[in-house]
Order: sequence, then C-alpha cells, then structure tokens
Amino acid sequence: MPRDRKASGWSGLEPNRRKAPPHELAEAFASCFTGPAGVLVLDYLRRTFLTRRVPPTAGDAVLRHVEGQRSVVAHIQSLVEQGLIVRRS
Repeated sequence: MPRDRKASGWSGLEPNRRKAPPHELAEAFASCFTGPAGVLVLDYLRRTFLTRRVPPTAGDAVLRHVEGQRSVVAHIQSLVEQGLIVRRS
C-alpha cells in the first residue's frame, strides 16, 4: 500500500479527520453486527473491552492500550448505529 507523503512523520499519527463514513460502510457494519452472530460478537466485545477495569497501579502503557481497545469497540458501535439510522431513512 503506497504511503501518503503528507502522512509521514508525526502527522501520520494524527487520527483520520474525515467526516461521517459513507452510508455504504455504515450499512455494512449494521448488516454484520445486527444478526444473531453479530449481536453475540458485539456483546462479547463490549464485555471484554468496554467494561474492562484496570487496577490503579496500571502503568501508562496499559492505560493507553486499554483506551485504544475501547476506542475501536466504540467506533464499531457508532458505525452500527449510523447504519441502522441509514436503513430506517
């Protein structure tokens, strides 16, 4: 995959600032995660990553890792919700 010259250096670590994802992508996430298997998987992801607690003694690296996991699961949930809205309209 070719690298974008603008994304090199520290700027390459910045989050993607695109607007809302295309409707097709949100609908695809809704299709994947609203059936019986998808509901089971999404529930597992929520239980495993969103409700995970770390001890007060957890180091910075652990906290960052856990926050990254939570961010991914929250993003998936957001896309599923957007896809459901697109389906209704």
